[in-house]
Amino acid sequence: MSFTNRTILITGGNSGIGQALAVALAARGNRIIITGRNAGSLKATLAANPGMAGYALDVTDPAALTAFAAIVTTDHPALDTVILNAGIMEAEDYTADPISLDVAARTIATNLTAPITLAALLLPHLIGQPQAAVVTVSSGLAFVPRASHAVYSASKAAIHSWTQSLRHQLRATSVAVHEIAPPLVATDLTPGQSQNPAALPLADFTAEVVQIMSEDVVPGEIMVQRVGFQRRAEAEGRYDATFAAINAH
Repeated sequence: MSFTNRTILITGGNSGIGQALAVALAARGNRIIITGRNAGSLKATLAANPGMAGYALDVTDPAALTAFAAIVTTDHPALDTVILNAGIMEAEDYTADPISLDVAARTIATNLTAPITLAALLLPHLIGQPQAAVVTVSSGLAFVPRASHAVYSASKAAIHSWTQSLRHQLRATSVAVHEIAPPLVATDLTPGQSQNPAALPLADFTAEVVQIMSEDVVPGEIMVQRVGFQRRAEAEGRYDATFAAINAH
């Protein structure tokens, strides 16, 4: 089933890929709800897109997630799709002495625990819809990691694995499960990334993803052509070369 005429919740829809998907999917006739931790960018996004609904939300706060799930399903009973997009990416140094685990803890809480928790809270509602979907956002780094961002890469590998299991468990329900795995995209996820000439322009990434999501039959893995370099590296026998290319600096 294509992603048209749906009521879609996008976490982290106030910036980057989440914001771009929100705008593009709204243009396809979907009703869009976004969340954001940054009140300023959330307000600006909603002001620029009057048809959207929005909620301030810290996805790392379990109590806030529980309260939000109750509120959003009450305010939007037609909610039938959730895109678990909110995430952070920070570098770590395991050669330091002492080694700080602050980044690891934040990353796991944001990129792994939060989407699993929110999905668990919303699935009883989604299963009650005639047709519904859960969409995770992993990364090309789920398949070949960037060593400088070890826990980020690991969190996305975990999301990829969890998505596969969730898809299998929900196969007899009304809920389809999809995964978007972006390559390096020109956003502000990391410092300087939006200006990186190797990054796929955000508009190009968004257009390709939304085109796939608008097809009559949407694949389980919603992946742009660029990410095949990472997704197929091991299967094509070039994992070591791909790892070396990603970690050249």
